[in-house]
Formats: sequence, structure tokens, C-alpha cells
Amino acid sequence: MTDPPPQRTGAIALVGRPNAGKSTLMNRWLGQKLAIVSDKPQTTRHRLIGLLTDDSGQAIFLDTPGIHRPLHHLNRQMVWHALDAMKEADVVCLLVDAAARFGKGDAYMLDLVFKLEAAKILALNKIDRVRKPGLLPLMQRYSTAEIFDEIVPISALSGDGCDALLELLRQRLPEGPPIYDPELLTTQPERYYVAERIREQVLQQTRDELPFATAVVIDSWEEGAAERLVLYASILVERPGQKKILIGRGGQQIKEIGTRARLDLEEFLGRPVYLDLRVRLEPGWRENRHLLARLESGLRE
Repeated sequence: MTDPPPQRTGAIALVGRPNAGKSTLMNRWLGQKLAIVSDKPQTTRHRLIGLLTDDSGQAIFLDTPGIHRPLHHLNRQMVWHALDAMKEADVVCLLVDAAARFGKGDAYMLDLVFKLEAAKILALNKIDRVRKPGLLPLMQRYSTAEIFDEIVPISALSGDGCDALLELLRQRLPEGPPIYDPELLTTQPERYYVAERIREQVLQQTRDELPFATAVVIDSWEEGAAERLVLYASILVERPGQKKILIGRGGQQIKEIGTRARLDLEEFLGRPVYLDLRVRLEPGWRENRHLLARLESGLRE
């Protein structure tokens, strides 16, 4: 009787430009929505940890913000999270939107990844939007860079190629037993994901520049009767006009966001939720280091 293969455990950094599909891919591998997703860039603002544990070991996914030119302290903080994850990971998976034209941002990502000592795999995502003849030149361009161990075409949305990519990533992790409790899906607190799911509804219900100028703070978290969670939360905005848009005529917009968020939270938490949602004016919050530190602390509380 042959011995089973050794378990492999380690960190896999999912990196790339904004809207490359990193969060969608991690959610698919985990089998449920951990990271919020939207069609707007810069949806992910922190490094999120997802844990996939089975008989073969434990994959510790580091879902990172898209790397972009930072214009505010918030954006600089987002890029730092991504760069730190790249340096700490055992394996780096660069996601590229195969449907987008190769540009300066892609060349910059190649330079960053080239300098890393970790194993590197390229995932050409969104192949469901690309005809095969158009995919081959892109694969050739990245192949000639001689940076990656493997180049894998995938669709995080449909799942095409995702299992094969995961297997290639896990093969490159160091041998060892799981580090975290096998029952855990993440190491980050429930409170953080609650705030994120409220922010997701803001992203879905608003357009233009407004989503980039908003954040969600949990002001109060109380355990009510019959396992009911009582939440008081604030959506931060920078200008009075943004506050007016979020509230809407007769308060209809904020009511709609609150209702959708409450229903999503009840499904996520598996219990009744009372949500009191308000809009708070905080001029220049994206440059306010004290406030950003408070938002950051939600990752560890």
C-alpha cells in the first residue's frame, strides 16, 4: 500500500490590476462569496485571507487590491497591501484580463512579478470574452517574457480552467500540515465582512465616482433578542452632493441600500438583522490616517 502524498500548505497571492477577477476567482475556489465583487475597479481595499483546507493540505489565499496609480492615502494603502502579499507569498498568481488591451499597467505588473523569488503562475482570465485566435498572441507575449512557470487560460466567472489552475498552484506550496483550524474560512472577523457587504450594496446601487468616495463604518454591534443582530452603520462620503445622492429623494435611495444590505446580511449570517444605516459627511476621509486606521482595525477586531 502506497503512502498518500504529503500535505502542502502555504500562501497564494492573487495579484493584478483592478478588475482582473481576483475576488471572483477566490470565491469560486472557496465555494462561497467571501470577498465582495462588483464591476467597478478598486472594489477590494484590503488584503483578504481565504482558507481552503482538505486532505491535500491548506491553501491560504491572499486576495489583494488591484495595483494602480494611487491618488489618495487610501489608494497608497491599498497598493501597499498588494505589494506586501506578493513578497510574503509562497506562490504568486498574476491575473490578467485577457479581454483588455496590453498596456503600461500590464508591463509594470510584469516588472513587479519578475523581481519576486516565489513561484509564479499567470492566469489569463475572462477567456469567455475572447475568441481563441485573439488569445494565442497574448499567451505568446507573456511566454516570451520567461517569467512564469505556467500560463493558464481561465474564466473565473464560468469556472473554465479554474480547477487546473488551483492544482498547479497547490503543487508549488511547501510541504506541511494546515496552519489554521480546518473549519475556518478566513482569519478575519465577521464585523469586517458585514461592513464590506453593506459597501457592496453602495457599489451596486450607485454610479460614476461616488463608490470611490464612500466607506462603511460599523458604529454599534449589539446582540438583540431571539439571536437578532442589531447594527448601526454609517456610510462615509466626502461632499454634501454625494450625501444627497445616497439619501435620494424622500430617503428612497438609502432605504433601498439598507433593505438590500439587510437581506444579504441575514443570508450571510443565518439570523435576523436589524440595520440602521445612515450617511455621514467626512470631508477628505481618504486622506485621514486616523479614520483609515479605524477602518483597517476592522480586519483584526
